[in-house]
Amino acid sequence: MTKSDSGKDITLRIAQQPEADELLARSPLAALVGMLLDQQVPMEWAFTGPYTLAERMGSDDLDAAEIAAYDPEAFTALFTTKPALHRYPGSMAQRVQQLCQYLVAEYEGDASAVWRDADTGEELLRRLNELPGFGTQKAQIFLALLGKQFGVRPAGWRTAAGAYGEDGSRRSVADITGPESLAEVRAYKQEAKAAAKAAKAAAKAGKAGEAGKAGKAAKTAKGSPKAKG
Repeated sequence: MTKSDSGKDITLRIAQQPEADELLARSPLAALVGMLLDQQVPMEWAFTGPYTLAERMGSDDLDAAEIAAYDPEAFTALFTTKPALHRYPGSMAQRVQQLCQYLVAEYEGDASAVWRDADTGEELLRRLNELPGFGTQKAQIFLALLGKQFGVRPAGWRTAAGAYGEDGSRRSVADITGPESLAEVRAYKQEAKAAAKAAKAAAKAGKAGEAGKAGKAAKTAKGSPKAKG
């Protein structure tokens, strides 16, 4: 995947590490694994993971069939060896192996087959959403990454990617092209997280207030003198 669908060379700046970014640019499986690991850790850490994993497996790339058949305990050890590949190395090792087993069963181990012949963005989103460890949000972000940086653009891809497909946005890893955009995406994520936290707190306070009013009303009703017949 060193060249996009349009034939242009692909240059990534997601991991912020040249060797790791070079692997992401040429290896469809590495890109998928990086997206899978992009959860509860800094984006650079997640997308450097495929390169570190390949190194620990003694290779310059990842192979879905090899990972799928790997002894689970030994594969987990590749993740847990310090420095660990993720904040939750054990569970992520299992998810990566499940992803590769699915790719072997459904796509003969060829990660690029997930998107290579997808005719529409909707179809591609469905395929991505079916991958182990890929919920709707992760699938949309990866779809946007494919469209914006890999030139994979089936009809309606921006619509299928939702807000992540918007041109000029700074919402996700799909928009990272260097240190500046990385900082912008990180700022957006922090703002979104703070807003979600504030909304949750407000909702909780609202429920508590309603409960307090209901309790006060019940107490008032209980203490009121009975109406005379």
